[in-house]
Amino acid sequence: MNSVIEHLTQGTLEVTGRLVDASNATLYAQCIVGDDSIPVVYKPVAGERPLWDFPDGNLAQREYAAYVISELGKFKVVPPTILRDGPFGIGMVQQWIDIDESVDLAQFYRTDSAELRKMALFDAVINNTDRKIGHLLPITENHVLGCDHGVTFHEEDKLRTVLWQWADKALSSSEVEQLTELEASLRASSEELLALITESEFDALLARINALLKNATFPTPSDEWPAVPWPPF
Repeated sequence: MNSVIEHLTQGTLEVTGRLVDASNATLYAQCIVGDDSIPVVYKPVAGERPLWDFPDGNLAQREYAAYVISELGKFKVVPPTILRDGPFGIGMVQQWIDIDESVDLAQFYRTDSAELRKMALFDAVINNTDRKIGHLLPITENHVLGCDHGVTFHEEDKLRTVLWQWADKALSSSEVEQLTELEASLRASSEELLALITESEFDALLARINALLKNATFPTPSDEWPAVPWPPF
């Protein structure tokens, strides 16, 4: 993992295409170091569309913040991700993940998969407002990553996801331990996150983790906003 991050940091970005279905500029590129090349997704800040409920030019930072939480909280559900300069300015650079095409996502996302459960807990922590089916990246059914974490960490509860099968289910002892350790780590070292999200959003992050620990259950859908993103895929 560290070698991939080092490669993404040091390599030369050569843009070769664009993902046309994305709402913001999402570019396919090669990150080249010597004779080695890693395919990546590059999302320049300059290509972000303003959103009424998120600060302008901040989606790339949230993508990186999601990776930081994924690593710090030992979720390991976000591909290697960095912030760096590129051909179109500062942006998010993330390793491209080739998925297992034999996994039927339309069926798989409804299952009781331990990998999806881990993703659901991660989304509850980062307050993901847009966990669509197509944002799941099954390398295999037993190894699933996620992408598109730009609309996360809002200070208001805005969880929207297709992964509601654990709503109100009790957290396991290992999940409680995981969240406890994450909360302690964040309190001990907040500087990196505070450079990516606002202080009020950081406080809300801690509050969400503490609420999960206090209730010891997965969150339930709210009746104050749509619980599932649209379109769901």
